Amino acid sequence: MAPLQTPRGTPPRAPCLAALALGLGLCSVAAGAGPALWGYGVKPCREFLAAAPGDAAPAAVSGAEYLRYREWLAGFVTGLNLATAADVLAGAELDAALTSIHARCQARPGDDFFTATMSLIRSLGRTKAKGAAGKGAKGKTE
Repeated sequence: MAPLQTPRGTPPRAPCLAALALGLGLCSVAAGAGPALWGYGVKPCREFLAAAPGDAAPAAVSGAEYLRYREWLAGFVTGLNLATAADVLAGAELDAALTSIHARCQARPGDDFFTATMSLIRSLGRTKAKGAAGKGAKGKTE
């Protein structure tokens, strides 16, 4: 089969070049956009605070929306634990973590749930590192 020819007898370069430029442009837009984020982690803290049970109510009687945040946190923490081979909550229970995230969201309601979660995890990591450094220093003898 003969290659496609224009009326002048040359290959149709303009449509191919236009398609290539469009494709490269879309790739660069997608590459600059960053990773796609899904789930309850991208919801604003305001929405988490609205779903959270009151101070007097136990987490067990909370609504379905709050439980979705709890399940998102459980999956996120499990993924981090598997990826890092460490307990990123440093022994804390999920409900204790949610209480801390709640306080962080109250302080910064414009943040998203992911940011509040990572703030907690980073602070627990710093606390754990300080504790390990302190234990190491006590164990040294000269």
